[in-house]
Amino acid sequence: MSNMSFMEKLLDGVGVEWKALGEVAKYSKTRISFEKLDEINYVGVDNLLQNRAGKVESNHVPTAGNLTEYRDGDILIGNIRPYLKKIWHADRIGGTNGDVLVIHPTDDALNPRYLYQVLTDEKFFAYNMQHAKGAKMPRGNKFKIMKYGLPIPCPDNPEKSLNIQSEIVRILDAFTELTTELTTELTARKKQYNFYRDQLLSFEEDQVELKTLGEVCHVASGGTPSKAIKKYWDNGNVPWLKSESCNNKSVNSADNFITNFGLKNSSAKILEKDTTLIALVGATIFKTAFLEFEAATNQKIADV
Repeated sequence: MSNMSFMEKLLDGVGVEWKALGEVAKYSKTRISFEKLDEINYVGVDNLLQNRAGKVESNHVPTAGNLTEYRDGDILIGNIRPYLKKIWHADRIGGTNGDVLVIHPTDDALNPRYLYQVLTDEKFFAYNMQHAKGAKMPRGNKFKIMKYGLPIPCPDNPEKSLNIQSEIVRILDAFTELTTELTTELTARKKQYNFYRDQLLSFEEDQVELKTLGEVCHVASGGTPSKAIKKYWDNGNVPWLKSESCNNKSVNSADNFITNFGLKNSSAKILEKDTTLIALVGATIFKTAFLEFEAATNQKIADV
């Protein structure tokens, strides 16, 4: 049996040429009247979904003017805050505004769906953010985007190149469909969990006695040994958690460790297994974690 990988077999030793996006595509310059647009075919940056999830119907449709037209096969990319990774492969004719880039393939030897898959890659969005302009509300650099490099297999044989591109698209689309199914299933399970949790934790006033958290639990917080004293940290073996560990799930490992000397000379303390943690500040504020091992925490976490 051959030891060649699937991709090696697919490429069969052919070369790959890197081309700038601007060599095989261009920004749409055609216009479309607002009268031809509705909530189905008008695409604004607000109804493009984050993380390459496509689009939803628009809640707002322009009532005057001409807009940028997109066509079936064009690729629409949200140009505000590129890190949101908003991208959609058009399957109809419609219009959009200046906050969305419309990339129109111009090379017959390029499969539009292959181009879409290349532009959904993390590398493209990282490149886009690297060259984005603005701090609070960054925008993609239209000139630099057209300089982005695309791998074109077998450039001297367009027919073979398109066959290879099609096979790559088939494989990636299959994974995309599977990911969508898994995401849909996970969303449904979360809704189911929330429904039953609400049902099971709902009581009539005369069925239960309400008590404060302080009446049934001991609530405290941890501490951080001074980073200036090396013997508090160097070669430490005491697990020590920060507020980032609180993500509404169990936690069973630590990335940081302090020494026993640091533990004794700070307000940090060892928490027992099965302790509930609550983040008090930061990006995970009010999120919880269930401690599945003994560990210490910093002062930005409350333990219950």
